[in-house]
Amino acid sequence: MAKKRILMVCEAYTGGVFSYVTQLCNDMCDEFDVSLAFSVNAVKKRRPATPSNFRQLLDARVGLYEVKDFGNLKKIWNTIRRLREIAQEVQPDIIHLHSSIAGGIGRIAFDGKKSKLVYTPHGYSFVLMGNGLKSKIMFCAEWILGKKNAITLVCTPSEELVAKKITNRTLFIETGVNVEELDDALKNIEPVKNSKFTVYTLGRICSQKRPALFNRIAELVPEADFVWVGSGELEKELAAPNLKVTGWMPRHDALSIGKGADAYVLCSYGEAVAMSLVENMFMGKLCLVSDVMGNKDVIKDGRNGYLCAREEEYAKRIKEAMHEFPKQLGEQAKMDVMNVYNTKVMKEKFINFYNGI
Repeated sequence: MAKKRILMVCEAYTGGVFSYVTQLCNDMCDEFDVSLAFSVNAVKKRRPATPSNFRQLLDARVGLYEVKDFGNLKKIWNTIRRLREIAQEVQPDIIHLHSSIAGGIGRIAFDGKKSKLVYTPHGYSFVLMGNGLKSKIMFCAEWILGKKNAITLVCTPSEELVAKKITNRTLFIETGVNVEELDDALKNIEPVKNSKFTVYTLGRICSQKRPALFNRIAELVPEADFVWVGSGELEKELAAPNLKVTGWMPRHDALSIGKGADAYVLCSYGEAVAMSLVENMFMGKLCLVSDVMGNKDVIKDGRNGYLCAREEEYAKRIKEAMHEFPKQLGEQAKMDVMNVYNTKVMKEKFINFYNGI
């Protein structure tokens, strides 16, 4: 019996989406014929570039098709034409669109009749932006495109509640990390040694991640050291004297900082599921996150970490941990990753999902 053919479409092939899509492609190769239409991002100052060795990280069975004009709205019709050419060659049974740009252009390019359409936002942009005109425009665009013939597949129950406001066909499958690979990587990494209690975060320094709030938390806890691994357009907002910005680093070095840190903070406007959060849960870190879409599904307040609404709450929890570290929260967080947020569980759910379409 011939295998179903799946075409993954990914514009922002970087960061957490890169990890997610790469893992999903590799996991699906035994059961399906998998192809990937992608663009290479080389803008290193604003967000991490696509890893130069990405082809080696993908299973050799994954068919690769580059879309050079992806993300350039002035050349949107070139992108649509290219995607249709790829689909004509691949003849997919399912087209899975990842993130808002691929989701928007892909739902314009395809009608969902010949190939079933699946759209995964990886965090709705109108939520991640916070309030503002751009956010309202993106909501309207998602509402209009939500009428298209596609299934919206999200990563958490709270993201599905958002999805239901703009479309009728929704499902969720939790994001996972490859715990075996992460465990092996961590065994070979020496933690950065710190003389003070260290709080860190990781990601692009942009409005979604709320760097001004992270800076304010650092100001409220001057006795601790704060580290932001990454860079971005809002780096100037990180000016506290006890806060260091590292810039983008190789994964090995970033894990070394994380392994040596005491607490991880994610104070964003919203997430699908942040891969860095799940990785820090696996490392048994004290995780303090904003009480928003995505984060509140993964972190249960007082059970495996803390949910915080204001900078004073983050500061209070950090100071409490400096006095008496809540080790049991990190232990429970690791157990939750082992039982729920891992690629073995994710793989089985995706196989059932694709076969059931």
